[in-house]
Amino acid sequence: MQLTFLDPYRPANSPLHRADARVKFLLTIAFILTSSLTPFGAWPVYIFLLTLILSVTLISELGIRFVLARALLALPFVFSALPVIFTTSGTTLFTLPIGTWTFTASIEGLERFMSIAFKSWLSVQAAILLASSTPFPELLQAMRAVRIPRLLVAMFGLMWRYLFVLVDEALRLMRARSARSGSSSDPTKKVGGSLIWRGHVAGGMAGNLFLRGIERSDRTYVAMLSRGYNGEVRALPLSALTRGSWLTLWLGLSMLAVLLVFGILFWG
Repeated sequence: MQLTFLDPYRPANSPLHRADARVKFLLTIAFILTSSLTPFGAWPVYIFLLTLILSVTLISELGIRFVLARALLALPFVFSALPVIFTTSGTTLFTLPIGTWTFTASIEGLERFMSIAFKSWLSVQAAILLASSTPFPELLQAMRAVRIPRLLVAMFGLMWRYLFVLVDEALRLMRARSARSGSSSDPTKKVGGSLIWRGHVAGGMAGNLFLRGIERSDRTYVAMLSRGYNGEVRALPLSALTRGSWLTLWLGLSMLAVLLVFGILFWG
């Protein structure tokens, strides 16, 4: 069974898809670091970073809607920064009495929260563009090429591959449950037991999935050892970067460095 819905890669023939994975990986990391290190309230720099990421999105042919919809993944994590509105001292914006406590929101706290939210949103968009335009094996090769520790890269690769194995086992369990479950065409008749009974069944399936996952992982690992696996994922040597790739890499890094220095000098 092809579990393509788990794979974020979207094939296309855009310049971003054709770019070297090492260049895309380094520029994505640099973009995320620039967004994170830019001081709070540096809105001109934020707007320039947004323009840059939207321009790359247009070049990628993935579609603005595709990237923005998946960037909403950052929203639940952004809400965890809400307390900074009330914990940052400054000009009072409003007060919120709750019982015997009174929370005071400041303009500086609101600015800091909006900056965190915006920077997180930009960083998620960059990660989505990288994952959607680069096959995962090429990403692993790019990580090894930039000297990320071998063990860490191996862990990333095994986690990704075993995710598909685990989901495949879960689908087999759900298919077996459906084959053994009854149904009725009468909408007035209730199918299944109580909520406690359903929870008991779901718990049993989760335990069964855990045991089956361990058993299958053991079989897979033995098969890997029998084929010479020693902790290193072997791949063909990568070709040298072309002159265009080097030029793209240095131009991108230089632009991001200028933006970061500009933000630190004027808003730091």
